[in-house]
Amino acid sequence: MAHESILVVDDEEDILELLRYNLAKEGYRVTCVASGEEAVKTAKAILPDLILLDLLLPGMDGLEVCRVLKGEDRTRSIPIIMLTAKGEEADIVTGLELGADDYVTKPFSPRVLLARLRAALRRKVIEVPAETAPLKVHQLVIDPGRHEVLLEGRPLDLTVMEFQLLHLLARRPGWVYTRSQIVQGVHGEDYAVTERSIDVHLVGLRKKLGSFGKYLETVRGIGYRLKD
Repeated sequence: MAHESILVVDDEEDILELLRYNLAKEGYRVTCVASGEEAVKTAKAILPDLILLDLLLPGMDGLEVCRVLKGEDRTRSIPIIMLTAKGEEADIVTGLELGADDYVTKPFSPRVLLARLRAALRRKVIEVPAETAPLKVHQLVIDPGRHEVLLEGRPLDLTVMEFQLLHLLARRPGWVYTRSQIVQGVHGEDYAVTERSIDVHLVGLRKKLGSFGKYLETVRGIGYRLKD
């Protein structure tokens, strides 16, 4: 049974009860609050292992809660999963760029939410590898020092940009990167990197990865992630 503490923030009582029930059934210790102000105060007091945060809150909204918590040393490392209504793509992008780890759209499946929550908690305990450390994801081995990528032992002929894109996503499997974050994380040698060029390079990278390309997931309207 799980034993981590989860802070749930939502102003809808039925959703709070649904989440409280499902999380407690899995063994999590659950604290529920109904406002952004309570969320900040409670998070600082109990330092939960993860926060489920609704974006549409009275008073201080979820984005401001995320901004405050990710801006302070004591709470910065707490994973945040945003709960959003469908069609809030702009808010999702903003939340991810503020440091949120993932998002789930309402109405949501409790099973899907629990899977996302477990994945976020797993990522929390795994340190992000150093930029020069070799990485292994599924059948893929990435060696930044040698600037080499092996797929099932076979070397891939990638451009500099394709290598940088793959390396960035592989350092945090399962993490959703917005296009803006990807632009900031990679560097073009002879030309400006734009959000449009990122899309083009990802298409080329998928082709070179062949059947492994299915792990490069497009998160519609948001960006990309490498499935873990």
